Amino acid sequence: MSGASGSFGSVHRVSDEQQESNETVYDRVGGDAFFVALVDRFYAGVAEDPVLRPLYPDDLSESRRTLAGFLAQYWGGPPDYSDERGHPRLRMRHAPFTIGQVERDHWFAHMVDAVRSADLPEDLEAAMLEYFDRAATHMINDSPLRFATRPE
Repeated sequence: MSGASGSFGSVHRVSDEQQESNETVYDRVGGDAFFVALVDRFYAGVAEDPVLRPLYPDDLSESRRTLAGFLAQYWGGPPDYSDERGHPRLRMRHAPFTIGQVERDHWFAHMVDAVRSADLPEDLEAAMLEYFDRAATHMINDSPLRFATRPE
């Protein structure tokens, strides 16, 4: 898949045919409405998750809005997210939160459920799951090794 190893903030296309036709994932899934629904399904899981829920504000409205905007832009939609918030800087924006393997795995599981319930064509589902797997891993900023002591 071309573009599969691209930056976390650049426009993503799934296939060479899309590169030639300029059709983006955003176009193929029907635009903003798809990403709003995807994020709604994702946050329905997060809202009930005892590991992730404490990491989010009480009101998830802004989190939903910004994630949907980011994803729409990443997958080829208008640059509204960057126009409003600047470069995504995902690691910097997530740095205040302790994200270890457990948090990453919970986050990814909810996103997998949200993506799979969208009934996407196989190539789009695979591309999205690959991206979310890499992005979730990229957010890890904590390690159990922080508790290890150095020998004197």
